[in-house]
Amino acid sequence: MADRKPPLEVEELRALVASGEIDTVVLAFPDMQGRLQGKRFAAPFFLDEVLEHGTEGCNYLLAVDVELNTVDGYAMSSWATGYGDFAMRPDLSTLRRIPWNEGTALLVADLAWNDGSPVVAAPRQVLRRQLERLAEHGFTAHVGTELEFIVFKDTYEQAWNADYRGLTPANQYNIDYSILGTGRIEPLLRRIRNDMAAAGLTVESAKGECNPGQHEIAFKYDEALVTCDQHAIYKTGAKEIASQEGVSLTFMAKYNEREGNSCHIHLSLQSVDDPGRSVMAGDGPHGMSRVMRHFLAGQLAALRDFSLLYAPNINSYKRFQPGSFAPTAVAWGHDNRTCSLRVVGHGRSMRFENRLPGGDVNPHLAVAGLVAAGLYGIEHELEPPEPCDGNAYTADYAHVPTTLREAAELWEKSPIARAAFGDEVVAHYRNMARVELDAFDAAVTDWELRRSFERM
Repeated sequence: MADRKPPLEVEELRALVASGEIDTVVLAFPDMQGRLQGKRFAAPFFLDEVLEHGTEGCNYLLAVDVELNTVDGYAMSSWATGYGDFAMRPDLSTLRRIPWNEGTALLVADLAWNDGSPVVAAPRQVLRRQLERLAEHGFTAHVGTELEFIVFKDTYEQAWNADYRGLTPANQYNIDYSILGTGRIEPLLRRIRNDMAAAGLTVESAKGECNPGQHEIAFKYDEALVTCDQHAIYKTGAKEIASQEGVSLTFMAKYNEREGNSCHIHLSLQSVDDPGRSVMAGDGPHGMSRVMRHFLAGQLAALRDFSLLYAPNINSYKRFQPGSFAPTAVAWGHDNRTCSLRVVGHGRSMRFENRLPGGDVNPHLAVAGLVAAGLYGIEHELEPPEPCDGNAYTADYAHVPTTLREAAELWEKSPIARAAFGDEVVAHYRNMARVELDAFDAAVTDWELRRSFERM
């Protein structure tokens, strides 16, 4: 990362600010949900003060619920400790223009305490630590995320005022791979693709999906941290562009009873000493190297324990239904979409795909989980079982967790998680799950009202 050329150099930013072309700089970090939180600065002030020294942000931003309400149970931040600040330090390798906001540049920040020590439970730092461990073994991770969303003709304000009921999807039927179907909203898809390219992301393609109004825009794989940062920028940008175009889109894992929004994550390993050389293909069983076999076996061994990182919300677990293209079995297979882990490619392109995450996933935490699971397999020289050649939905495999409660309990009790991430990180994200479960348990849902108002 140190010698990687950023999408925008600092000297280029200075010139753009001097000419008046850039007047605003955003400094933001991904929060527990993977959302960008931070500040907008007047560009001259950013260059004079923030570029070198960073800025501060209230440390409650990693100790709140989804609606930014203060909650108890977090060691890092509370009323008892006064809700102080942590430092936001710009990562210059992430500097880029964001053309969907006129005259604006953006950087991603790392978080540190006042003594300079890292905020270990911050998602970006969680991932950095696992990538450091991976590098100690001589490997780098390259990642691609495939993120689906559903587009509605309603604005976000209209959707809010309607309590998200009766919204009009941008397409009325299944348009999976349909050129006609994607053409219906190509102006929106084209603007998202082009604006992301102008922000330094490498766009591959766009395609329709199964749920009415559902689409996917794919980006080229990259170094793990780069991909995760870009994923967070893309989600924010896509929502902002949709709003500007008078429509809305959602990445929630399961909007309705039809197909959910997935975020399949592809991961491959390369050699630190020989960049660009994949270490996953080999002459072992199924064309895999020893490293690949151990790494894949680690995914299976830790999959249930790490499900909280892949499916972090109540709604996430609604996706896991038989025959839905969302997995239910702790199994792997060659190009088998019924399995949680799908091995694809050959030679340099060999990789695996984790199919658990939905569109609501925090990419930094999920990829940290994939790396930590793989390292567990390498360090314990685990071997994978034979691949599933048939329908994993109906075969006799262990089941992925079916609720957030189950996943949180597995995470909290997992010796694999504690060894990889440490007690502080385990406790922090266990509390995140507890907060969501308490809120959901106290809520009265539409389902309960419809079922009980008159008939009970």
